[in-house]
Amino acid sequence: MENKIIKKIEQANLLGRGGASFPTYKKWQAVKQISAKHKYIVCNCSEGEPGVFKDGFILKNYPDQVINGLKVALKTIDKSQAYLYLRKDYYRRFSAKLKKLSKNLPITVIRESGGYLAGEETSVCEEIEGRVGKPRQKPPFPSQEGIFGCPTLINNLETFYMISQISQNKYQDTRFYSLSGHVKKPGVYELPINWSIKRILKETSNWPEHDFFMQIGGGASGEILLDTEANKKVGGSGAIVVFDRKKTDPYVLMKKWAQFFLEQNCDKCVPCREGVYRIFEMLKQKQLDPKTLEDLFLVLDQSSYCALGRMVIVPFRSLIKKVL
Repeated sequence: MENKIIKKIEQANLLGRGGASFPTYKKWQAVKQISAKHKYIVCNCSEGEPGVFKDGFILKNYPDQVINGLKVALKTIDKSQAYLYLRKDYYRRFSAKLKKLSKNLPITVIRESGGYLAGEETSVCEEIEGRVGKPRQKPPFPSQEGIFGCPTLINNLETFYMISQISQNKYQDTRFYSLSGHVKKPGVYELPINWSIKRILKETSNWPEHDFFMQIGGGASGEILLDTEANKKVGGSGAIVVFDRKKTDPYVLMKKWAQFFLEQNCDKCVPCREGVYRIFEMLKQKQLDPKTLEDLFLVLDQSSYCALGRMVIVPFRSLIKKVL
């Protein structure tokens, strides 16, 4: 059973649903193969990216499937115990139900202490160990040295839901999409993973009649796409945020992103802290100097301590190029 499920995950081509889209079976294989006296499993439901709310939908409607996915992991990864790591409001809403479902299982339901960055996998390890949730240097990766130096498997909550489906032979190559913004029927939809953005919006009666552009993957770090690019597929965390082009001020939107990244970065590294601040200051004055921006983007990309700084670049660069 233990090795068969990893093979089934590989055959299903399941990618992590937390944003990085890393092959799930590789994480499971890495943790299982390491010899250790103790191992940890983490179901990560921090979900701090604006415009992403699919995990909350799953917790509300399918909590039993999430727990079943964790049970599969516990059977597969020997000498392990699990944590269900929940965003603050999700903990308030769903922890009682989850604790009841996981009774008599080595699963601990815990509340996130930090913000957006606390959902980064090494920050999760720091928080569970009782420290402030700030990122660690990688490598080593959590699969090698995670919680208390032990091999640690960390997957997004939707990933564990899909693991449950795979274990029951019910997986249908679907994923959950968060649809929001200037659409008629916002919400969460479970649809085929290979559908284009255009098909998703049309099948859910959300294709806009007005001139629009979109942010794909996440509502802060996601890439901006024009309506003419809607034949692409959705990556990242599965979010589609639609903007009415006539009603959206690009500077207000970019200022909102910059404010988010200012508030949510951990201040650990200078490139991210100072780079985002410089971008925010330019936006306040509505004076975006192309040369200065590209210099800042280069520094953020090449010198940031963790992925947050590198992610900052994507929305700004794509919106400036396509919409301004």
